[in-house]
Amino acid sequence: MKQITTKEVEKLLIKGERLNIVDVREVEELQSGKIRGTLNIPLGLLDFRMHELDKSKEYILVCRSGGRSGRACQLLDSHGFNVINMTGGMLEWEGEIN
Repeated sequence: MKQITTKEVEKLLIKGERLNIVDVREVEELQSGKIRGTLNIPLGLLDFRMHELDKSKEYILVCRSGGRSGRACQLLDSHGFNVINMTGGMLEWEGEIN
């Protein structure tokens, strides 16, 4: 499984890179903040909503600590998606949130 650190994601965003970030936390968890521009698809709904994603794009998956996003990466990878797990999740995120 491909991985990226929170610092690497933050640097890419600061440089103006357009990233496709999917946050797999539950809706109520987003109240603590999320990375600007992320799409929220809770892990439990990913099977039902993966049709919203484009297999030609690369996605960075995010959760609270990196565990659920790792499982989401395995699921999406098994369906032919190009995915990267953000290790450390939002617990390690020091960048801007909204």
